[in-house]
Amino acid sequence: MSNIVTVQEAVTAFAEWLEPTDAELDAIEQEMPAILAGVDLLDAQIITLDRTPSELDQQRIRRARRRLLTARRELANHTVDGMLPGVGA
Repeated sequence: MSNIVTVQEAVTAFAEWLEPTDAELDAIEQEMPAILAGVDLLDAQIITLDRTPSELDQQRIRRARRRLLTARRELANHTVDGMLPGVGA
């Protein structure tokens, strides 16, 4: 019979290494509008999975898609502006 040994010490010994850095958290914070817009689009699409989309459903999907594209554009422009000083998109 073999003994079952916990590996908690091995897992928790590197817990600090697994935490996101401040730079990673800042990047997530900057991307949050695009992430939330993507979630809104998915929500609008999920609503229509089990039925034929009505005009209101189609309008909701179009609006969510436009919000997502706008958020991605703003993120891309912000990234370009932040990485290349003096260069605009």
